[in-house]
Amino acid sequence: MAKVLIIDAAPMLRDFVKEKLSSERVEVETATNRDAYTKMINTLPDLIILNIDKHSSGNPINENIVDFFQKKSRDPNSKTTPIIITGPNLSTEAVAKLVQFGVIKYFKKPIKFDVFFDAIGKQLNGIFSIDTTPCVLDLHLNDNNNVIFIEVAMGLNREKISLLKYKISELINANDLSYPKVILMMTSLSLSFVDGMNLELLFNNILADNRISRKNVKVLSLDSIVSELIEGHPEYEGIEVTKDLSTILNSIVTPKNSSSGANVADVISDNILTATAETQDSESMGMRFATDTETAEELKSEGTTLRVAAVDDDQIVRALIHKAFLSIGAETDLFASGREFVEKVVEKKEKHYDIIILDIFMNDMNGFEVLIKLKENTIATPVIVYSQAIKRDMIVKSLSLGARSYVLKPQKPENIVKKAMEVLNAGKTE
Repeated sequence: MAKVLIIDAAPMLRDFVKEKLSSERVEVETATNRDAYTKMINTLPDLIILNIDKHSSGNPINENIVDFFQKKSRDPNSKTTPIIITGPNLSTEAVAKLVQFGVIKYFKKPIKFDVFFDAIGKQLNGIFSIDTTPCVLDLHLNDNNNVIFIEVAMGLNREKISLLKYKISELINANDLSYPKVILMMTSLSLSFVDGMNLELLFNNILADNRISRKNVKVLSLDSIVSELIEGHPEYEGIEVTKDLSTILNSIVTPKNSSSGANVADVISDNILTATAETQDSESMGMRFATDTETAEELKSEGTTLRVAAVDDDQIVRALIHKAFLSIGAETDLFASGREFVEKVVEKKEKHYDIIILDIFMNDMNGFEVLIKLKENTIATPVIVYSQAIKRDMIVKSLSLGARSYVLKPQKPENIVKKAMEVLNAGKTE
């Protein structure tokens, strides 16, 4: 049986990696910097995974690590043992200097776990099973209300779901949440009975932290399979499933003051309208695959033509969107009204688009009506609503009608492109 020694890793990284490796029949030992050398000579691992962090000196390679490297290089039994390091961003020169100590890979945080485990598997002469189901799984926190937002889209990926329980606990600990509340948003998921096991895994991982009470878990889903699963499991009693985001927010958010609805609007603005971004310094494992984060520049270099439909009655906005997507080689068709778009594209279905940028306030046919037409004609092209509408009901309605994301005007054109790439790349696995 292969052996791996994990040194000085944060609890989330240590526990998640240990769980994954153990499931692959790999023996795992853990150590701190102080007892790392003793553990190494006693266990004689086939691979060492070493975590390093930033220090006030600016150099993450501290004296303890240097001492460990030197002792390792002098020991005939461990001198050639390979090391994989996880840590902050280092210069190419700094990483190159680590090779002399047996370092074969350096992973900058947050780690893309699919590439990480692939590297471990290759080093241990094995191939680890990785679920590559297209899946978006993101976490947000409204710390004023102890509300953790979890968004799941595209599909259910067991690897990301397994990591979720560690991410939740890390979030609770980092923000000292006493009575955390969870809103699970799954409106874009279309499920079948075969997803039952993955759904159970999802709910079990959300409830794994005993600080989360079932009565404080609310689920937004349009799929009857979710509600049937909750109703059929006594251990999930107390979890509420609804199709109305507004109802969930009003029931779970504690108002800051007597102004009714003001705080709920803040929650929506802070957690739904804000582009997803992972905290680079605190996170050790990213919730995305490496291929989820393909950039616009990479897309352009590969010669892939992105097809964009921009539906907005503001000529200046249309021109800015066109120019922004043109910079990455995208083909953008502009529509001056919702009706024009529906008549030329939705009803005739003569042209396919990769993404639609849609305004809400248009005279002849507003954005809501366009979303309804898309749904009626079973057109699943992802839609980003780009609008000045800031009222809670309008935002909730857009998302409920199938919009994948909501971005407030005005934005720099490059931000619209960035959001489009986030939405598109979320479904890629190859």
